[in-house]
Order: sequence, then structure tokens, then C-alpha cells
Amino acid sequence: MEGELSWVTSKSGNRIAVRTAGTNGPPVVLLHGWAQTGRCWPQELAMGCRCLAVDLRGHGDSEDAGEYADSAAWAADLAAVLDTLDEPAVLVGWSYGGLAITDYIRHFGTSGVRGLLLTGAITEIGKDRPGGRIGAVMREAIPDALSTDPATAVPALARFVEGLTVRPVRGALHQALLGAALNVDPHVRAALFARTVDSREVLAGIDVPAVLVHGAQDAVVAPSTTEYAASLIPGAQTHIWPDVGHLPFLERAQEFHTILARLLAL
Repeated sequence: MEGELSWVTSKSGNRIAVRTAGTNGPPVVLLHGWAQTGRCWPQELAMGCRCLAVDLRGHGDSEDAGEYADSAAWAADLAAVLDTLDEPAVLVGWSYGGLAITDYIRHFGTSGVRGLLLTGAITEIGKDRPGGRIGAVMREAIPDALSTDPATAVPALARFVEGLTVRPVRGALHQALLGAALNVDPHVRAALFARTVDSREVLAGIDVPAVLVHGAQDAVVAPSTTEYAASLIPGAQTHIWPDVGHLPFLERAQEFHTILARLLAL
């Protein structure tokens, strides 16, 4: 998603980049996945609302300030974005973006949150954490995708990008996703995995409308992660889409936008 680029500074001192698109309607804050940027979101999501596409710390145009293992630091980043708004926002978390949302809720509750839309998202991380199970494409990418050696990392990341969808990503989109991944420093790519987070109590305490979307053929984040989160979040709605991989908002763009619009209307 392209838009007006600005920065906010979190209480941890980290500068976070935000692209704002759309001018009408309630705010939507978009949080991307591992080794991507806020540019990954389709521009159409800004129709009928004001979208703020965030670059996670160490990604895109955001600062690499370390503290990747600190849940409070992740929470402070999102809090700084929400503090710029004059009304509660719908939070949309893709993949690792879902973990950033649970970090925020862990420390701030649902203050400033109108609703949640999690897509192919993890809500936990670490060995044997059911909210963070990965699929074959992610398992095959590690550890080569974390390497500082381009001869090792580039082919691994290219295969990873091809595996994001049921039908392999080609052309300009493939290059954009691969370029974004390569733009993330290898130490940041690795640091995001060096966490152990249990979110059972956080998920059970969510008190805003929540919709969870997952591709049935997602080979990056296992669909069971969404089933686990939905079993804990009170009143959660779940959509498991057949013939869809790790990019539901691109593979089923119209249906995804419709779900977001319905959530905004609640």
C-alpha cells in the first residue's frame, strides 16, 4: 500500500514508519508479516476507511532499534500509532503482525481497539506453542533465509516467496515481496524467531469483535494456529478458505475486503 509516509516515536524510542491512505471512514491499522513491509497490502483496502500501514520495527522504513525479544517494546510501537488517532481502530494482523497485536493487548488491553482481523496470523511463538505452528515452506526456509551470505539467503527467500500462495507468485509482485525480504537485515530476520511467547490468557481476554481468516493450504503458518486462537477468543468468527495459501488478502482480495467492511460496520 502506498500513501503519505510519516513516522511516530514509541516510548521505547523507536521510530516507526506509517503510510496513510484513504481519507474517509474509521481508521484501520495494518500490520504486516515477517520480512515484509506495509507496502504488501492492496491499495483497495483503503476504500471507505483510513488505512495506516505500519512498517514493523527493523522492517521497511522503520528504525532497527533492537529489543526484538521484548513484548513491551512491540506493544509500545503499536501504542504510538494508535495514540495518533482520535477514535478506536480496527487492527489487521497478517502472519507476524498477529503476534505484534497480541503484544499490544498483553500490555494495554483493547484500549483504542475497535476490532481485530487476523489473517494467516500467529499469536504465539516458540517451540511447541500451538498459536505459532509453522508449515513446510517456513521450515524449509530456515536457517538459510536468515544467513548473512547472499548466495545462501537469496535462493531461500525466493523459494519462500514462491511458497506464499497456492499458485506461485510471479513477475513484479514476486520481485516486490522478495525485495522487501532482502531489505530486512539478516539479524532482524533471525531475531524475530528468538522469542518464546504464550498468549493463552491474552486471547481469552479479548473483548472486541474478532474475525480470523486463514488459507486452508497455507504452508507458512499452519491453519491450526487460527483454530487455536479462535477457540480462545470469545465470539471469534473464523473463515478457512480452500485453495488459498498465506496471502488471503491478495488471493481472495474481494472477499477479504468485504470481511473488513463488515467488521468496520459493527
